[in-house]
Amino acid sequence: MSTRALVFDFDGTLADTESAVLQAWQEVFREHGTELPMAAWYAVIGTQHTTPAMFALLAEHAPGIDPEAMRPRTRARVFELLETLGPREGVQAYLETAKDHGLKLAVASSSSGAWVNPHLARLGLDRYFDAVLTGDLHKAKPDPDLYLAALDALGTAAEETIAFEDTPHGVTAAKAAGLTCVAVPNAITSSLDFGQADVVLPSFAAKPLEALLSR
Repeated sequence: MSTRALVFDFDGTLADTESAVLQAWQEVFREHGTELPMAAWYAVIGTQHTTPAMFALLAEHAPGIDPEAMRPRTRARVFELLETLGPREGVQAYLETAKDHGLKLAVASSSSGAWVNPHLARLGLDRYFDAVLTGDLHKAKPDPDLYLAALDALGTAAEETIAFEDTPHGVTAAKAAGLTCVAVPNAITSSLDFGQADVVLPSFAAKPLEALLSR
């Protein structure tokens, strides 16, 4: 069956926002005299649980912190780090090629629409997508709900849709929904296990989209 649609994760896949978020949290932990364990970060990356998990972990090292008071400053630091961030290398070429081939496109992200949509607009990527599915309206990954919702929104079958992910949690979600999944890890996730993925690429620039469509 030929490919009719592509579904992309957002954070870490279309843009390496995860690096900025990780740096902001590392700075918060260091301000409180401790280091953020990467194992704890990997346990929640690609899910909806990052912020509460980080505050809970920080509280173990710095009892008495006020997460609600800290949240605005942490978020502001993330946005400061993201100001000069563009799409990941090769992403624009994939999206242009997809449109040239008449493919339908969607975003499936565990993050909220309030996070994803402004970033897509700022990056100039929003115009490519037929649907944007987010974690404030659907169960977060590794649950397959976001991908099932994307298939429904695009009107395509799992067998004719390819997912692109940067975390094992995301790959698990895509495969549970029946999609072919291409893992494109970033600098943070490259050391993780992507054994469930159908294809693993070091970057979007490593292989043109046409080569994936013809496999």
